[in-house]
Amino acid sequence: MIYADKTVPARAGVGYKPQHLNDILTAPDSTGWLEIHAENYMGDGGPQLAQLRHLRERFPISCHGVGLSIGSEGSLDLEHLARLKKLVDWLNPSIFSEHLAWSSHDIGFLNDLLPAPYNTRTLDKVCEHIDQVQDVIGRQMLLENPSVYVMFEQSTMNEIDFLKQVVARTGCGLLLDVNNIYVSCTNQQTSAEEYLAAFPVEHIGEVHLGGHDAQVDDFGDPLLIDSHNNLVVDPVWTLYETLIARTGPLPTLIEWDNDVPDWPVLANELRLADDILQRQTKAT
Repeated sequence: MIYADKTVPARAGVGYKPQHLNDILTAPDSTGWLEIHAENYMGDGGPQLAQLRHLRERFPISCHGVGLSIGSEGSLDLEHLARLKKLVDWLNPSIFSEHLAWSSHDIGFLNDLLPAPYNTRTLDKVCEHIDQVQDVIGRQMLLENPSVYVMFEQSTMNEIDFLKQVVARTGCGLLLDVNNIYVSCTNQQTSAEEYLAAFPVEHIGEVHLGGHDAQVDDFGDPLLIDSHNNLVVDPVWTLYETLIARTGPLPTLIEWDNDVPDWPVLANELRLADDILQRQTKAT
């Protein structure tokens, strides 16, 4: 049965890594769906695409972009956008998402996802880029809230108001990364609970959960780095439970991209998320 045109279920899913292929196929019920990074599958062939073609027949797929540079002041890379359209056309993922961030400048490409100031100029450019992407790929895009390490003097609005205006102007949806909330609010010494309470949850199409590195800055204050290389910490699980109690079950990704562990570690994180989702299902 082909699942590519099916909705991603309100279960826990996992970012697909080729080293986990046999584990996933041996115990397919351990994950409700899979997410791939678009840029890893923009070639014309090879074993990666062959694996993906096989997996899309068995699992709903979410396609997560990391290279469009939606928050850049410059124009989108049209060649990159064309490769993305080609991938989306044949894969037909249930969800496509990207980041409220930038990673390119002039002809250079930075190996990071950097936040942008929240002001009218950035808003206009982000909305222009999202409209262009959605027109080209012919489907709605979800926009992910970023990890923020410093505040911009150029910002004239907060992140929540910025996201609300982006959604109203473009019709895009939102991908809520709960770990990014915790990272950003810890770094800025603001309340993650208040941020979550103000978030426009009616537009969420997917949730991310991941780990981070805990450090201290030059002043001895906590500095969290969104590294995707650790277990989800207890405060993030608590925020997630608060979110799901408010929204009901949502498709939830366990995101682990660096220092990737063996499958049983990820399977346990999936189980923890599914337990929260199932408890909320029973409560409603």
